[in-house]
Amino acid sequence: MLPVKIIERFRVTKGEGFKLKDYDPSDTADVDFDKEDGKEMLEAGVKRLAKLQERLYAEGRWAILMVLQGIDTAGKDGVIKHVLSGVNPQGCSVHSFKQPSSLELAHDFLWRTTVALPMRGRIGIFNRSYYEETLVVRVHHDLLEKQNLPEKLVTPDIWQQRFEDINNFELHLARNGTVPLKFFLHISKEEQLKRLLARIDDPDKRWKFSPYDVVERKLWDRYADAYEDMIRHTATKHAPWYVVPCDKKWFARLVVAGALAEHMDALDLQFPKVDEEEMKAIEKAHAELLAEKK
Repeated sequence: MLPVKIIERFRVTKGEGFKLKDYDPSDTADVDFDKEDGKEMLEAGVKRLAKLQERLYAEGRWAILMVLQGIDTAGKDGVIKHVLSGVNPQGCSVHSFKQPSSLELAHDFLWRTTVALPMRGRIGIFNRSYYEETLVVRVHHDLLEKQNLPEKLVTPDIWQQRFEDINNFELHLARNGTVPLKFFLHISKEEQLKRLLARIDDPDKRWKFSPYDVVERKLWDRYADAYEDMIRHTATKHAPWYVVPCDKKWFARLVVAGALAEHMDALDLQFPKVDEEEMKAIEKAHAELLAEKK
């Protein structure tokens, strides 16, 4: 795992004055190891996360909500695949939020993600999330019109209001045992171009490419402004953002794994204690099993 000091480098708990340009997508914190060493470290980290997740599941008191945000090719799927590869599937759920359905549009903007929140003892991963309501909906104004809100509620203040709603929602989660951890996978425009071209050139990855990705790429600056404003207004101590440099996939995965492990460690997760009466029943059952063995 990466040292806590390196993880802290990318943590944002107070958004005031936040500027995206202060974070380099190619940053590797000057670590003295390479990609292959990083893979070995991640393997060790995955084992550590598996043990922590076992305790989380057994204790059944806390839930972890991982929110992954980032533009196309930033590596959200890769983070899920590699960082959580050792986690018991019974204790983990993944939800990808794409274009909302007519049913989802008939509810408030937090509804479709609220019903997908993880139960106690589980890790829930949101591949995109309610934050899309302050990103893609903000960049594409026609999407806001499709939400059929009363006209008098659609004012220039709507984005600030949504930030407030999200902050209150995440505070509610934290106060009720769900730990929100938010990761913005920060990729450079140059690296995205390489990955888009690689998808087209590789027959096995071509299915992941959409011409719409090129359309969205032309809106790069607008998305960057939206992400910056989002983090600036929703970074809090109880629901921090991690601005994860993603030009080097191996390093990004180490950052996410390290942050997740750090927060789970802080919960002091314990296996349930067996009381005296339960112990007597266990000892009796144990004796019966030993007798049967003879």
